Amino acid sequence: MRVRILVLFGLALLELTGPGAAVAQSIHSTIQRVQSRMVKVFGAGGIRRLHAYSTGFLVSPTGHVATVWSHVLDTDELTVVLADGRRISAKVLGAEPQLDLAVLQLKADGLELPAWNLASDSGDAGPGTRVLGFSNMFKVATGDEKVSVLHGVVATKAPLATRRGSFETAYEGTAFIVDAVTNNPGAGGGVLTTRGGRLLGMIGKELRNAETNTWVNYAVPISEIRKPIEEIIAGRYRARQREPEGVDEVARFRPLDFGLVLVPDVLFRTPAFVDRVQPGSAAARAGLQPDDLVLFVNGDLIQSCRVLKQRLGRLEAGGVLKLTVRRGDRLVPAELPVPAKSSTPSGEKSR
Repeated sequence: MRVRILVLFGLALLELTGPGAAVAQSIHSTIQRVQSRMVKVFGAGGIRRLHAYSTGFLVSPTGHVATVWSHVLDTDELTVVLADGRRISAKVLGAEPQLDLAVLQLKADGLELPAWNLASDSGDAGPGTRVLGFSNMFKVATGDEKVSVLHGVVATKAPLATRRGSFETAYEGTAFIVDAVTNNPGAGGGVLTTRGGRLLGMIGKELRNAETNTWVNYAVPISEIRKPIEEIIAGRYRARQREPEGVDEVARFRPLDFGLVLVPDVLFRTPAFVDRVQPGSAAARAGLQPDDLVLFVNGDLIQSCRVLKQRLGRLEAGGVLKLTVRRGDRLVPAELPVPAKSSTPSGEKSR
């Protein structure tokens, strides 16, 4: 038996006659329209709590999908499942990790799909706006089942400055902070809409404060990612480069503080391969091995040894360092405690 799951959280639709019926019918129409534009994304993961699924939304009738940038996309066998159950192979067309954004291209010709027009279908919202969140959280949909729907309220629209703080995300711009549990495993890449169906934002990844164990639920406004999406589709987008680190910035931690010795950094973008792991170190206890390639640090894509050292240098003492490494053809996650202070002398250069 094919099971269809529709999660409706907090929708006040008890009145079935009079004005209540009109509201219910309006929201029902919105849900149907939005769900037809949502897709399920299946890719890398599936081991040691790394989910192998996420969400996306169609941004062109010919098969372009916007989604969150994550480990799920780190595979050559990416599959997108449409709302009607069709399974289509896809490739990553382009990405902007600093916006937690990726755009996929479906590998199929002659597609005519219901899609968002980012210019005319999007909008803005302020505190108190009632919103709907659509996503494939917890893998509720695998075929033609509909993605989940949550009801919530915009708490505020404010800068999400998390790179140096306790929360972990590459995104540093303005975000919708939502009074609803929207950011769950697999929900990244879903959408936030008004109850009338205006597209507000893309649901981000899970964010947890390691010190207080509290979670933040947010969405990246469409206004922040609309232009990059359009430019990636047009083939003229160039990924952002972070501003150079200030000369006065002091690195808090180095690879050796965790027992990691990286390969010699001889190129501008030397891949962040582990050369050696010191016995008895945090890295050794976490199971890291020589030849592991560090791909993500606390959700940030690591493009080189230099970038890895920069990320470690910004860590807050006493937190948790979350790594994702590639070992052969597998993705392996690891968690290492961040020391109270660096054990590497400030003048020593560690690989």
